[in-house]
Amino acid sequence: MATIQKIALVFTIIGAINWGLIGIIDFNLVEALFGSMEILERIIYAIVGICGLINIGIFFMDLDHESK
Repeated sequence: MATIQKIALVFTIIGAINWGLIGIIDFNLVEALFGSMEILERIIYAIVGICGLINIGIFFMDLDHESK
């Protein structure tokens, strides 16, 4: 499970960077990379959203229990 959470965390970080770029310099990296492929953009946004939900589990995980 730790591997899935790490992968999810990477996608969540990428999504956060994209939102930061949108907020700071009005640049959407996903749109710039995939341009006219709207369905691919939507899939990427959905994956990032699902990964964010997976990472909610990290918030509630007892880290001391996990390391033993």
